[in-house]
Amino acid sequence: MEEFSHVSVLFHESLNALITDPEGIYVDCTLGGAGHSAGIAARLRPKGRLIGIDQDPDAIRAARERLLAFPCQVDIVQENFRFLPAILDRLGIKEVDGILFDLGVSSYQLDRPERGFSYMQDAPLDMRMDPGAALSAYQVVNDYSEEELAKLIFRYGEERWAKRIAKFIGEKRKGKPVETTGELVEIIKAAIPAKARREGPHPAKRTFQAIRIEVNGELEILEQTFIAAVKRLKPGGRLCIITFHSLEDRIAKHTLKSLAQGCICPPHLPICNCKHQPEVKIFGKAIAPTAEEIENNPRSRSARLRVAEKIVSGKVAN
Repeated sequence: MEEFSHVSVLFHESLNALITDPEGIYVDCTLGGAGHSAGIAARLRPKGRLIGIDQDPDAIRAARERLLAFPCQVDIVQENFRFLPAILDRLGIKEVDGILFDLGVSSYQLDRPERGFSYMQDAPLDMRMDPGAALSAYQVVNDYSEEELAKLIFRYGEERWAKRIAKFIGEKRKGKPVETTGELVEIIKAAIPAKARREGPHPAKRTFQAIRIEVNGELEILEQTFIAAVKRLKPGGRLCIITFHSLEDRIAKHTLKSLAQGCICPPHLPICNCKHQPEVKIFGKAIAPTAEEIENNPRSRSARLRVAEKIVSGKVAN
């Protein structure tokens, strides 16, 4: 198997925020090529523990090999991170010191043509992070109605030409199914007016993002997973979330803001009756990559890191 290569973004920033106890328990919910996990393991003492979660079997195989060299305890789980509470229960772990989410698609997945994620390489339409999942990009493109396609391309891709792209896909597949990423790119290019194609990012970027999100159910699980993650943190434990586009970041921002909110009584009430307590403290604004990191890894350009700490007894732990 080709090496699972992935450049971890905001590497030092996320690890510096995440790790508070070198003998603690940490969860990397998006293991990938174990870039962040290797960094976590390198900072842990032998009594420390790392749990790595990923649904991609290629990532699991690569991570097992890469993490053998570290002295801390390592548990690797092939599963979707939406099942984080159940995973921790199976491992007999009640609370952890830190949880990391590095969302989106990995460089390895983008660069492997047969995975069908990239609009830069011709390959069978796939886009499944878990190759065993039932729904693929082929089914979305060929089986969804034009109306369904238009809605998801607009919602998940924020693509202004969504209806036109969906119409062109519908017309093209009347002759035969759309089978490859290359075919889909050509349809998208034909649907978007020439002037619009010359402006901004690659014309297929937003549509491919939308289809990938639909295939993997990426956004629908985030809010509840972040909430569940906070519940499994020890007081003073940290949650770090790295996002790569505005939809992910919006969910992360709003969820953390809600968890950090105190009183939720109507503003007109003179005194608080709800007794609602904040669960986390947010650490400043989202952290963006440095100019140097963007130059070395252009894919990091849109990344943002948000950090929150679980509150204990109404106060942030020291």
